[in-house]
Amino acid sequence: MSSTPASNPGTARRPRLLRSLVPWALMAAVAVVNGVFRETVIVPRTGEHAGHVLSTGLLTAAIAVISYAFFATTDAEYTRAELAAVGAGWTVLTVGFEFLVGYVEGTPVSVTLGQYDVFSGQVWILVPLTLFVTPLLFGRRVGR
Repeated sequence: MSSTPASNPGTARRPRLLRSLVPWALMAAVAVVNGVFRETVIVPRTGEHAGHVLSTGLLTAAIAVISYAFFATTDAEYTRAELAAVGAGWTVLTVGFEFLVGYVEGTPVSVTLGQYDVFSGQVWILVPLTLFVTPLLFGRRVGR
């Protein structure tokens, strides 16, 4: 007996989960633009810490808008587990990308990890948290 997409619901889910890479790629591009904007415009005007906080706020807002737009326009019905998987995937891809870029640039891992130190005033942790939570927030409620 052969397995068709209709008889195997797992095969129908894979394209849905793969489709969620499109908004992540857009988020990654927006994050790069945000970083350039932070370093060239925000930080020279506000200083390093205020620039970090403002840039993080702008990026989390952009992530929320992109996530909302994606789930508002998709015709796919995601389960709660799939939405958690999307959020986890977006988070892992982003943190992995950040460490990869740091490695390529020669940034010590301790410096990259330091961006997550909320006790030293860093707010970057809001970005991976937003990436993880927005699919759960918007995936089941938007446009339904």
